[in-house]
Amino acid sequence: MCRCLPPDRSGGGSVNAGKLIVGAILIVAVAAGAFLWYTAERAFYEPVAFQPGAEIRLVPLTGDQPEAIVVEAVEGIDAISSPIKFRACFTTPLSLAMLTETYRDYPAAEPLIAPSGFDCFDAQAIGQALESGEALAFLSEPEIHPGVDRVVAVFPDGRAFAWHQLNGNLAE
Repeated sequence: MCRCLPPDRSGGGSVNAGKLIVGAILIVAVAAGAFLWYTAERAFYEPVAFQPGAEIRLVPLTGDQPEAIVVEAVEGIDAISSPIKFRACFTTPLSLAMLTETYRDYPAAEPLIAPSGFDCFDAQAIGQALESGEALAFLSEPEIHPGVDRVVAVFPDGRAFAWHQLNGNLAE
């Protein structure tokens, strides 16, 4: 007498299909994550060329028209995909005392995080320096885009940073 095992009906084939489906989902998730990272960190950003007429400017206390200030070693990035992607790093020989006596401050300055590839701009360090009073913020260009101001923060050693920030005018 033969004691043969009945055919396997445990669904072993569906286990392999399940592994394939999970594997496919993981591959799609990794690809989507890489795409999102690329669009947030690399895509759309272009270096900004600063030439005469595209200088770093500040709004004086006695007027509304921004004036160019003396700057050196300007590095900048921007993107046409959003009005708040602009960031710049530079130095200025102007003292904080002279700047505060001549140009409008910007009390609600909150630097925005820059892409990791733009190493000179550390939003967290700039924000802490602004909160502690080590650095001071100035209005650079009001309404550079609707609802957006350009802000400049300057440190006592002449290091300076610029970014675009929402100003709340479009909240209505």
